Formats: sequence, structure tokens, C-alpha cells
Amino acid sequence: MVVSRAMVLEKFAHPLVEKTFQIGEIPDGHVLVKILASGVCGSDVHIYKGEDPRTPLPIILGHESVGEIVHVSGEKVDVNGEKVSKGDWITWNRGIVCKECYWCTVARQPHLCPNRKVYGINISSKNYPYLRGGYAEHMVLLPETEVLKISKSVDPAVIAFAGCSGATAANIFDSLNKPLYEETVVIQGAGPLGLYSVIFARATGAKRIIVISGSPLRLKLAKEIGADVVLNRHTLNLSERRKRILDLTHGRGADVAIEATGSSAAVVEGLEVLRRGGTYLIAGVAVPQSPIQIKVYEHIVNKGIHIQGIWVSDTTHVIQAVSIAQRYQDTLQKMITHRMPLTKANEALDLMEKREALKVILFPD
Repeated sequence: MVVSRAMVLEKFAHPLVEKTFQIGEIPDGHVLVKILASGVCGSDVHIYKGEDPRTPLPIILGHESVGEIVHVSGEKVDVNGEKVSKGDWITWNRGIVCKECYWCTVARQPHLCPNRKVYGINISSKNYPYLRGGYAEHMVLLPETEVLKISKSVDPAVIAFAGCSGATAANIFDSLNKPLYEETVVIQGAGPLGLYSVIFARATGAKRIIVISGSPLRLKLAKEIGADVVLNRHTLNLSERRKRILDLTHGRGADVAIEATGSSAAVVEGLEVLRRGGTYLIAGVAVPQSPIQIKVYEHIVNKGIHIQGIWVSDTTHVIQAVSIAQRYQDTLQKMITHRMPLTKANEALDLMEKREALKVILFPD
């Protein structure tokens, strides 16, 4: 029997409650892992506040984790066909799709599966074996979970958030229909998704990377990890920022713009700074928000732009993000501002909500 502690959300906008779970028999096909590291995502704050309509209660938050296998009920192979067993370090695709619907089988867009289950987001802790989120000492992974064996030489904290912001960033760049060589990319937002996008943009050949944010510390880090130009939206107004981008692009505007702020309001500026024929990828808006006003003719039709919504990721993107994390481990470690014990999960959420942390990683005590 395994006794495991977890931080449980029992009521929206109320502190997580520390609870102890006893896990006896592991159901067939399931994998019991000891959590090595779990990321606290900005989406967790929205979930905690009750802003994500998918979320049931009670629930153990945490959808980005790395674990060490304690027990495999039956046999399990990872996405590379390698058998996994006790003692192996693994990460996993946070989403589980049905593999039967139109999006899974015909459209080949499994991340858009309407039946998608997600650890820490829409799988309750109400039913045995309870441990379906990363804010815990252990997790029990469903048989359908696609896992990836990882090296024990890599910092598990870095791999943890590769499975969320890293994988979503991989989906952003996977959605482009041509290489970025000689192109200017504007990234709105310097949180984990925006900074991961800086790394992907640099790795995939962008000529110039411009980051817009309101945080001097995050802009400084954006420069350190590969941005060429940073623009502070608190010291430069929209017109001034647009002029800077036009001056850097021979009056044309950005070839590609990426929304990674989490705010629909940022879309107006994204459309403003994009060149005619450019591509705008909206990836940060993850919960329902108030409508915005945009100039359809001036910003979309007359400019002939391509707008792409980016929703989560699939296993391909997890693999790509883990590869990037292994190559850029030292760079990504700079994004982790807080490493905290599991029992301080409430404090971690507070830090994220107040934007006093860039990335928090929780570790079992």
C-alpha cells in the first residue's frame, strides 16, 4: 500500500486542502509514479478561481509533471516503443484523447478531441485511485497515457513545464506553413509560453525576435535567452511600439506575431504590428474572456493575414519540447524563479496570480 499526500481543490477560490490518500491495488494497465517535480501553470490560477468550465470538484491540480515509476500494473512501453519499468524516469502527455472521434481519426488533430481528458484540469480526485494531478507525492496514470522515458541526467524541473508551455510553443511553430529564415517574429508576453517561444523561434531560424511585455525582469530574461529587441509596454505606448517594429522591418511589420499573454486584449496590438500577408498565432488565451473589438477590414481582410488559434498540444509536441528542454536546460533553468515544497502550493498559486513568480516548481517534501 502507498500512502500519498496531495493538495486538493475542494471549493473554487478557497485554499487547497492537504489530504492523505491510501492506494492499494493498482488497476490493470495503470502506472504508479512518485512525483519528482510538478509545475505551477498560469492556467492553474484560472482553474483555482473557477474560470475554467471543464473543471470538476474535488480535483488535484497539476498538469505538468515528471515522475519515477514505482509500479506498472501489466506491461507499458513509451512512445518510442521502449519498455518502462520500476525506477525509470518518465514524463507524459497531459491530455488523453479518445482515438475514435473525427478529430482523432480523420482530421488527425488529436489535441482538438472533444473528449480529451487532462490530468489536473478535468479529471476529478473523487474516485479511486484518486491521484490524477501533479500537486501530490504520487500520481496514478491511466492506461491510455502516452509516456516518454527521460534521462536521469536532466533536471526534472525543466522537463516538467516542457509538457505544457513547451509543448504548446512547439504546437505554435508546428502550425507555421514555412520556415522562419530571414523573418521577424513578435512575441507578446514574456511568461513561460512567451519565453519558450523565444527559444523555439531562435532554434528554428528566425532572423529577428521582438518581445513585448510589461515586466522589466522578464524582458531582461527574454534578452538573455535569445530575444533581439524587447519593448516595455509600460514605457512605450501602442503607437510607439508599433513604430519601433515598423522601423525594424522596413515599414512592413512582423512576418509572424504570437499572442502569449493570456489576454484577449493583446490581439488588437498583434493585428496592428503584423505585416500584410503575415501570420498571427493566438496561443495564450486559455479561458473564456470578454469580447474585444477589432477592425476586420483594416486588420484582417485588407492585409490578407492568416490567423491561427493554438489549442494545447499533442504527443508530437511533447516530444519536441522535451528535446528542446534537454538541449537548452541551462537556459530554461533561468525561467524557474521558485522551487517550493508541495505543502506550499497555495503560496505558489498566490505568487503566480500576483505575477511575482515566472515559474514555480513544486517538489514533494
